Amino acid sequence: MDSRWRAVAGCALIGFIFLFVQVGALALVEPFKTAGYQAVEDPSDPTNSVLYVVAILLATAGMLLAFRYDADQLIRGVIVFSSAWLSLYIFRLVAPPVFVVGGFNVLALAMATLLGVGLLVYPEWYVIDTAGAVMGAAAAGLFGISFGILPALLLLTVLAVYDAISVYGTEHMLTLASGVMDLRVPVVLVIPLSLSYSFLEATTPDPTAEDGSDEATGENTVDDTTAAETSEEATSDEEHTEDAEVAQGPLERDALFIGLGDAIIPAILVASAAFFAPAGVRTVLGIPLPAVTAMVGTFLGLAVLLWLVLKGRAHAGLPLLNGGSIAGYLLGALVAGIGLVEALGLAPYV
Repeated sequence: MDSRWRAVAGCALIGFIFLFVQVGALALVEPFKTAGYQAVEDPSDPTNSVLYVVAILLATAGMLLAFRYDADQLIRGVIVFSSAWLSLYIFRLVAPPVFVVGGFNVLALAMATLLGVGLLVYPEWYVIDTAGAVMGAAAAGLFGISFGILPALLLLTVLAVYDAISVYGTEHMLTLASGVMDLRVPVVLVIPLSLSYSFLEATTPDPTAEDGSDEATGENTVDDTTAAETSEEATSDEEHTEDAEVAQGPLERDALFIGLGDAIIPAILVASAAFFAPAGVRTVLGIPLPAVTAMVGTFLGLAVLLWLVLKGRAHAGLPLLNGGSIAGYLLGALVAGIGLVEALGLAPYV
């Protein structure tokens, strides 16, 4: 397949995963609310965002220390368990309660366990991406009902700034991404650009590389930034010649890698905009207009990000993705007749 068409197909898969996370989050907000999954008592409290950002910083520091002291498998176990746990929120809603023991839906628990076991024993790219899409929709839905408009806007803004600093300034998230890539967990989504690509057989790319052969295209995962990197071609020992070691161009890579957080964080605002929309607001296909335009803005930011990525340069994802989501939300809110103060969630404070 021509390298340009391979890149187009890879970008389409990324777009599909982002769409799944956002539409899934929108579909889950009401069931999550009914099931009592709202994580905070007051979703409009802006300190919720502060606490979440602090948790991200602590998790990032903890993972960097774990990688430094060779505790990689501990981190892998925690992430796999978290993936199964998050997926359980969805499986509880979709799996029929045909067998319930001690208040637990056994079928839902079995599905979540199967997902976790699959990640442990066979973390091929499609297993990782499937798990990532499911847990991404669950996480975005949970945070969407737990973060009102102001906390959501603060969260997206702070994380966009942090992402830019951690990628272009300190670069510590590139170091973190390098460690996470080796774990083969759904913190980073794997987007193959070759039909023969196998994540299990491929050499893990180096996110900190400076040359065109191993350029990172995005960033991080845990603190939910972007990681889209080039991967070395997975070939058998017989096919591995000196020519295979020649640096590949940006359109000749075999896979892209993008942080799951890049799909989740802007989707939080989409879900929040839908869940906390004022009564009577204009809708599109039953979805409040500000949520729809936030989705559109996210995809415009994603298009720019992927264009930069395919040029072979490392970029932080959240400044573009969150920026697009916020701009789209505000535009949609104003078009829908929501005042700027209310759209920003500042009405209770002025």
